[in-house]
Amino acid sequence: MNPRMPDLLFSDLAERAVQYNARASVPDFDACVREYAELAAVARSRCAAVLDLYYGMGAAERLDIFLPRADCRPAPVFVFIHGGYWRSQTKEDAPIMAPVFNAAGVAVVPVEYTLLPEGTLGETVREVRSAIAWIYHHAEQYGLDRNRIYVGGSSAGGHLAGMLAAAGWQDRYRVPDDVIKGVVALSGLYDIRPLCDINVNEWLRLYPDQAERLSPLFHLPRPGLPMIVSVGGLETQGFKNQTAAYEAACREAGLDVRRVDAPHCNHFNLLCELAKADSPLTQATLKMIGVSR
Repeated sequence: MNPRMPDLLFSDLAERAVQYNARASVPDFDACVREYAELAAVARSRCAAVLDLYYGMGAAERLDIFLPRADCRPAPVFVFIHGGYWRSQTKEDAPIMAPVFNAAGVAVVPVEYTLLPEGTLGETVREVRSAIAWIYHHAEQYGLDRNRIYVGGSSAGGHLAGMLAAAGWQDRYRVPDDVIKGVVALSGLYDIRPLCDINVNEWLRLYPDQAERLSPLFHLPRPGLPMIVSVGGLETQGFKNQTAAYEAACREAGLDVRRVDAPHCNHFNLLCELAKADSPLTQATLKMIGVSR
C-alpha cells in the first residue's frame, strides 16, 4: 500500500467491518431516520414539487423536482442521491434541503434507484446516469437550467455522486462532458474494494476487480471541476479515510476541492447540515452553485 494513502483496509477483517459499519457508529439510528423523515415532511409541505417522474422504465427509476418561485426559473439544479448502503432508504426522505435551496433559487431533485440486491451496483450507476441525462434533456419542460446541474450525495449516495462526476460516460448518454458542474460528496465510499471481504458484500456481490471498476477513486472527474467533500468528526476512521483518499486523489488530478469540516456531526446527521441556511456546508454549496440566500 502507498504509505501516503490513508488506510482503507485496517488491521484485520473484524476491524474493517467495524470501521465500515455506519449504523453501529451512532447511539440511536432510528432517531436519525426520524429526523430525515420530519425534515422531508417539512419540505413537501412548504415547497412546490412535481413528484414521481419516471426517468427510466424500472419501477424505482423515479425522481422528484422541488422548484423555486417562478421568477427564479430556469433554475440551477441540485440533484441529490440518498444513502443507505445501496440497499435501503428512499428519495422520499431525501429532499431535506429543499426549503433552503428553493429560497435561494435552486431546484432540488432527489433521485430514486433500484436497491441492492434486487439490482446490481453496475445497474445502479447506470440508473443514476440515466437520471442526469433525463434531467438534461427535459430541463426546459420543468423550468430547470440544463447548463447548471450540480450533484450531491451522502454515504452510498456520495459514491454514486462520485460516479456521476467521473469522466468518460457522458457520450453514451447524449450529454456534454461537462454536464455536471459541481459535486457535493458527503461521507462517501470511494474505493469499494475493501467492502468485498466483509458483510457488505452480502448485497454488493462484487469481486475486487469489479469493485475497482465501480469505485470513484479510480474514475476521477475532469480537471477543474468544483467539488465539496465533508465527513463528520464523529464518524469512524473508515469513512474519514475514504474521504481523505478521494480528496487527495482529486487534488492531485487538478480538481478544485473544498473540504468543509463538521466536527460535531456523525455519519447520518451530517446531511442535515444542508437543511440549515447558515451552516458552512450549505453556504459552501450555494456559493459553488453561484447563488446566495
